[in-house]
This record gives sequence, C-alpha cells and structure tokens, in this order.
Amino acid sequence: MFKELTREMRRMKRGVRITVALEDDPDGYIDQMCPSLECKFRFKIYGDDRKKKEDDEAMFCPQCGHTDRAEEWFTPEQQRYLEKAAFAHVDRRITRAMKIDARRFNRQQPRNGFVRMTMSIKGQPKSFALPPTATEPMQTKIECSKCSCHYAVIGAAFFCPACGHNDARQMFYLSLDSRLRALDQTPKLRADISDRDTAEDTVRMLVEHTLQHAVTAFQKYAETLYQGFAKTKEMRQNVFQHLADGSDLWHSATGKQYSDYISDAELATLTLAFQQRHLFSHNNGIVDQRYLERSGDTSYQLGQRIVLQEKRVREYIYLVRKLASCMEETARENKAGL
Repeated sequence: MFKELTREMRRMKRGVRITVALEDDPDGYIDQMCPSLECKFRFKIYGDDRKKKEDDEAMFCPQCGHTDRAEEWFTPEQQRYLEKAAFAHVDRRITRAMKIDARRFNRQQPRNGFVRMTMSIKGQPKSFALPPTATEPMQTKIECSKCSCHYAVIGAAFFCPACGHNDARQMFYLSLDSRLRALDQTPKLRADISDRDTAEDTVRMLVEHTLQHAVTAFQKYAETLYQGFAKTKEMRQNVFQHLADGSDLWHSATGKQYSDYISDAELATLTLAFQQRHLFSHNNGIVDQRYLERSGDTSYQLGQRIVLQEKRVREYIYLVRKLASCMEETARENKAGL
C-alpha cells in the first residue's frame, strides 16, 4: 500500500542533500562565528568567497586563528534555520510520497464494487523556516592580499578566514584606523550617556586604551619587520614596546636607528607616549620614579596620575604610523620579507 513512501524512506536513508541559501547583508556579506568555545568571534565573509569553500575545507578565525571545517562556522541563528529547513524538506518529501501512494490506491479500487475504499492525504506540509536576519554591515572591510577573499569585522582582525594568511602590514594600518574611528565617537558618547561622570569615565578609558593599543600594534608590526631580515639577534619579548631598546635592536639589523626616520622632537614625543603606555598598562596611570627618569616629562610629580587628552593620542598615532612606515621602507629596500 505504501510503496512510494517505503522507496522514499530508503532513498533518504542513503542521505539527503539540500541547498539552503543564507541571507546576505546589504553589502553581500554572510555572518559567521568562530566555533572555538574560547573565542566565538563573529565576523562576515563575502558571499561569493564563502561559496567557494567546500564543507570539509578549512576556514580560519580572523581573531584567534582557530582552524575548522567550513561547515562549522555558522552562527547559532543560522544553525537553527538550517535544521528547520532540513526538516521542512523531509516533511515535503514524505507528504509527496504519501499522496502518490494514496492516488495509486484509489485508482486500484473497483468502480462498481459493493464496498469502495479511498485514501486521502489532506493538508500541506506544515514545516517551514524563515531565514535569520543578517546583522548590520561591519565597519572594517578587508581584502586578503594573498587569496583576495573579502571579509569584514568589528575592530581588529589578524587572519584571513579563507586561507589563514596573516598580513601584518595591512592589520597594523587597519587597527590604527579602527582606533581613530573609535575616537571620533567621543562626542556621541558624551551626548548619549546622561550621567556626566559615567560619560567622562567612558571617554577617558577609551582614550587611554587607544594609546595602549597603538603601542601594541606597533610592537607586533615591528617584530614582523625585524624577523624578515636574514641575520638578526635574538629578540627579547616585547622589546619593541620600549622605544630605546627597539631602536637599538633595529639598528643591529638595518644600520638605522629611529632617529634616522623622525626628528628629535618627534622622537621625544614618542618616548613620552611609550612611557605613558607603560604607566597605564602596569601602574594604573600613576607616575612612578621610572617614568620621571625615562620620559623627560616635567609636568608631573611622583604619585600623580597622567591625564591623557584625545588630541595627544591622535598625535601619538600619527607618529607611530610615520615611524612604522619608514621602517617598512627600509625592510622593503632590503627585501626583508616584504
């Protein structure tokens, strides 16, 4: 009686493969999420670039570098949608098979018999799935310099999700740009936060964190540039967070010091920036004796707390970018990994 249903069940037992389209955002990017439990970083990858990845191909987290099969990167919302879409597909196939069986059964019944039996399958499949709404476009859009994959993140990223390439130069400049855009939001923060104390504390933390981020970004990029030279001394951890030590190490590899790239006044300003970053990172911004000795800053006394102005941080970022650009040019002239 249920021959078609039985055949359909056997076919599905061998496996069901369906194609489900996920919703893009207005710029054509698809939401993704790192499957690592420690990370769960959300990002976007351009739809056409995502379609090139087979389920068993590797993808990479832009934030932590975690590697996993392409099918593991769906967001929880997308995963629920895929499950509902699969169930709806099976529901439709079973309903169709039962309707075929019913029509065959009815055709086989005698027309003039004393007893006539008919079978009917009423209604339509009730399972359907609404696609999850794509999140809003992300601010920082990146094109991988190695495989040309397009992806988007909020804040900084370090790895291409398609090939895992880490473009240190691109990430350095993008991370600085993202911090400058964050500083652009300080007027809005002050306007949107009704409590003035909270608003000023929020702005202060943003400004201080931006300085720390700029120095760390420079350190990471300088390390990459330095390692590009064939013969180098062993690099002490975080040496490029210390301006004088980093300059000496760079000189050992290139014959050039930071003073060959920027003026004495600019170098003094950067020295101040790096020393202030140390205070915010390790001493909550409180002036200690080391800061007074190394920074040349006479505007503070021992035990005071540094007051960091947004305008000053923008100047620091400009100088960090300028110094890194000059170091990059030296590396390029020596074909040191660039």
